[in-house]
Amino acid sequence: MDPRFISRSCPVCAVNNCAELLKKGELRLVRCGVCSMVYANPIEEELITGEFYDQLATPFYLSPNKLESDYSPVRFERELKLFRRFCAGGRVLDVGCSTGAFLAQLQRRHPSDYEILGIDVAGPALDYAESKGVPVMRESYLSANFVGKRFAAVTFWAVLEHLADPRAFVSRTASALEPGGHCFILVPNFRSLAVRFLGAKYRYILPQHINYFTRRTLAKLVESEPRLRIVCARSTHFNPLVIARDWKARGKPATDDERAALLKRTTAYKQSVALRPAKLVLGAAEAALGRFHLADNIVVVLKRIGT
Repeated sequence: MDPRFISRSCPVCAVNNCAELLKKGELRLVRCGVCSMVYANPIEEELITGEFYDQLATPFYLSPNKLESDYSPVRFERELKLFRRFCAGGRVLDVGCSTGAFLAQLQRRHPSDYEILGIDVAGPALDYAESKGVPVMRESYLSANFVGKRFAAVTFWAVLEHLADPRAFVSRTASALEPGGHCFILVPNFRSLAVRFLGAKYRYILPQHINYFTRRTLAKLVESEPRLRIVCARSTHFNPLVIARDWKARGKPATDDERAALLKRTTAYKQSVALRPAKLVLGAAEAALGRFHLADNIVVVLKRIGT
């Protein structure tokens, strides 16, 4: 059966005033004429219902290469360092937790500091998370009942780019956080060096990514919620292997197997003692790109203000 496509308004300012920016296969990206947010319009209905992620779980999220990389000790190094800076303990909710790798690593490194919980709609991925001892909820974050619990931290690691209504998720998070609690958001950077160099050839311009944030548009999104305040914002991560592979492919989409295999290869390089000098050079390049907001991802930390 042919997919059903649904039109949407701007996910940041909710206005219907956009112009086409680029096309990649059936993916159509538009730019909002009011706030400059770039987003996919229209989108497939299954991206809203979550059915898409149940289908994707086995070939990608549950592939051996992807799982090995996600559960590698180096996988969430940057995220964990930032997380510990703002949240030393308490209840933690990982929204879009998938196979549970972030929570599993947080629990393994700091077993007595946190009470962890993941939430997602992708059943097969959650099965795997539970097999690793990660407690999960199998439902939509927007309708979930946390039985009066509030959280010291709520995390969205590479999640907001998938959401049809990210404003609703940010608002829900303000209610879910305890006073003084923090929200951590990581999204791909649409003004990164990779996007500027590759354009539509970049592998992370793909159908399941329906929101394309810049530092400015992400700030507009989170600032729409008055109970949350930005306390940290940065541009981080840089993978030149992805740029090289996507340039060589000349626009041919990377398959799930290719994406998982490159992730495994990158993870192996990070763990290699022999490549430490190269890692220092790469770290310096990432830091330089970050200063100019050109690294691969944008990360913001929000603090819950008020009661």
